[in-house]
Amino acid sequence: MKIATIVISVLALALVVFNATKINFSAPLQGESSVAIITILASLCAILIMLILYTSKRIEQKVKERR
Repeated sequence: MKIATIVISVLALALVVFNATKINFSAPLQGESSVAIITILASLCAILIMLILYTSKRIEQKVKERR
């Protein structure tokens, strides 16, 4: 599970970088730029979800160690 969260996070980070190059900063909410911004936001959400999952697994492991 740990490897899967790392792989998904790296792929999401790669999507953020790729789509950041697609943004037209003179008109960021028109055409392809809006799709790039939406994809960047979705990728950042995926990274956040993976960080929450990773933290939850670490907490679960520490609770098991105490028993």
